[in-house]
Amino acid sequence: MRKKSPSDHSSVLRADLNLLQDFMVRLGHPISLLWMLLGLLLGWWVYVPIHELLHVAGVVLPGGSVTELQLSPIYAADFLAKIFPFIVPESDYAGQLTGFDTRGSDWIFQSCVLMPYLLTIFPGFWLWQKTLSAPGKPSVARTMAAGALFVLVAAPLISLTGDYYESGSIIGSQLLAGTMGTDLDAWRSDDLFLLISDWPGPMAWGDIIGITVSALLSITLALLTLWMGSRLGRTLGSITRPPTAQIDKDV
Repeated sequence: MRKKSPSDHSSVLRADLNLLQDFMVRLGHPISLLWMLLGLLLGWWVYVPIHELLHVAGVVLPGGSVTELQLSPIYAADFLAKIFPFIVPESDYAGQLTGFDTRGSDWIFQSCVLMPYLLTIFPGFWLWQKTLSAPGKPSVARTMAAGALFVLVAAPLISLTGDYYESGSIIGSQLLAGTMGTDLDAWRSDDLFLLISDWPGPMAWGDIIGITVSALLSITLALLTLWMGSRLGRTLGSITRPPTAQIDKDV
């Protein structure tokens, strides 16, 4: 058995792009794109509160505690607040965990940040691949499902400067903050752009390096999540190869 190369790993994701391209070709009439867009919007509406509650689970399950989760009212926050008393139906974002205690543990912090993306690894990619690879002209229901499931698949990319930057900054600060003489929390944020725009005064070279390393780790972690989800979907036997698109061997 030959050793896997980086190109072998990237071919897994290229195969998913081919699968999506083939699905789009089989849609036929342009009106089908509207059904796909509607599915994406509905999928996003359902996904956001689940995503935020999984952040909560990522804190609570390893032993932390949560006091406040802000959630925009458009995501049924008023209703959910009756079930989960820590939910506050207001937020500058779609949702944000604003009151939680990791008990000083970066392991709990990472669990909090990355827990929602388990849905990308499973069942997100598996269901998405299964939906796209079904033969024949896609029905309205399957077209909407493809749009809705794309939210799960694309979540790591959407969160590159959010959750994934925060995850990368936890690692980056542990590796470099002491060496750079920087406070452990200085580079940590769930909004990279806000972190930079609110930075007090000129950045020192150590801070530039730390934030850059954290951003690169963000990209690495997101791509790893995508690869794991894509690979697991194929391992579970959801698809073999796109019906019409040619992909690399040894995927």
